Amino acid sequence: MDKQKLYVIKIGGSLIDNEKDLMNFLEEFASIKALKILVHGGGKLASDLAEKLNIPQQMTDGRRVTDQKTLDVVTMVYAGKVNKNIVAKLQNLNCNAIGFSGADGNLIKAEKRVVSNIDYGFVGDVVSKSVNVDLLQKFLELQLVPVFSAITHNKKGNLLNTNADSVASVLAQALSQNYDVELLYCFDKDGVLENVENPDSLVKNLNSKKYEQLRSENKLNEGILPKLKNAFTAKENNVNKVVLLNETKLQNQLNHQNEGTEIDI
Repeated sequence: MDKQKLYVIKIGGSLIDNEKDLMNFLEEFASIKALKILVHGGGKLASDLAEKLNIPQQMTDGRRVTDQKTLDVVTMVYAGKVNKNIVAKLQNLNCNAIGFSGADGNLIKAEKRVVSNIDYGFVGDVVSKSVNVDLLQKFLELQLVPVFSAITHNKKGNLLNTNADSVASVLAQALSQNYDVELLYCFDKDGVLENVENPDSLVKNLNSKKYEQLRSENKLNEGILPKLKNAFTAKENNVNKVVLLNETKLQNQLNHQNEGTEIDI
């Protein structure tokens, strides 16, 4: 029997920071007839709020070092303001969305990142077996549309700040047992570019060999590396299709116009 189609779609901070662009995107997202899940990052709001509260922020390798005060800020912003704002906008579009952190219904459990050279504080790492698939499937069967912030928990009473690309990847992997999953990373570039300044340098298909070549030639922008790591992990773990594409091209992708960069093993 053919598996039911499910889209897991991740959006980044640049979209969340632009009210008009976010609304345009959510209109396209709401129009998807298949089952769907949205995962979002946080945008600049957390950094702006931390600055107003005089809480110093430290970024290492593009990741936010999360002490207790910073955890409070990102929880308020990601799981609160941003998540509920998106859910409210989707309800306005007659899309019956429901907002979650990983702690809700024990949907996504994480492990606090082990301290090596850098102590990232309250940062969580997730794996696909940490997803409560049975409960998530029940929500999907009720035609609810889960909207995930990138806040998880460790089932020991601690919330954890987690990379949103990783959250999208593990959700896609876990649900691929039961669904035909298409994982879409929507961001402000057309996909993987050999030259980040040149939109014509788009790589249409990226396999691990080509990826290693581009990386060794220093052609990949550092910011895209965590996204690609999660994309390859998803593809290696039975996610049917993984694409990185421009957030303005979602409708084209849904209409099979082959946007962005498709990941292969």
